[in-house]
Amino acid sequence: MNLQNKSVVLNIVLAIVVVVLSVRLASDKVTVDKSADAQQSVNAEQAVLDNIATRTSIRDYEARPVEKEKIEKMLRAAMAAPTAMNKQPWHFVVVDQRNVLDALAGANPYAKMLKKAPLAIVVCGNTDKMIEGGGRDFWIQDASAATENLLLAAHAMGLGAVWTGAYPSEERCISISKVLSLPDNLIPLNMIVVGYPAEHPQPKQKFKEENVSYNVDRLK
Repeated sequence: MNLQNKSVVLNIVLAIVVVVLSVRLASDKVTVDKSADAQQSVNAEQAVLDNIATRTSIRDYEARPVEKEKIEKMLRAAMAAPTAMNKQPWHFVVVDQRNVLDALAGANPYAKMLKKAPLAIVVCGNTDKMIEGGGRDFWIQDASAATENLLLAAHAMGLGAVWTGAYPSEERCISISKVLSLPDNLIPLNMIVVGYPAEHPQPKQKFKEENVSYNVDRLK
């Protein structure tokens, strides 16, 4: 084989090597990207589950106010909740004035912590948006789902919160409605007290196998 032929063969071999390496590098990159995506998905899943598992009720708060940006994020999370027939029969009253918070603390015997908290969000049902007929009471489920979203969003942002009930206690509903001058079409389901936590209680372990059944087994 003369020198010219050797050169041609060498160039072909080099070209093949370059192609093979390029394919290998591209394959490795795809593998790395898929691995990174998978890990990111696992991390996101764990973050959500950890947020749910570590949320707990907070009843003691620092004096500092809650930023407006965080309030909006909580409200957006609340309104992302599932709702029957997409009626969205909810209304949220945000309270951050000290005199109103103090008055609300007196309107609900289980909301005394409002004396220290900088924020309350009253979750209401709007009768103008409720399903007519037999489905009317689905507003309670809808507003409750929104409330849980709000609580989880608060916890995710380093805030503390506690659910204090109003409905179906007629006395509490009347008292809260009076403080907030609520129109007749708004029914207060609860008051969510919110603030930066001044306590850090451990979350309760509530999972119990006896509260679970599958299909029709052991239902009796």
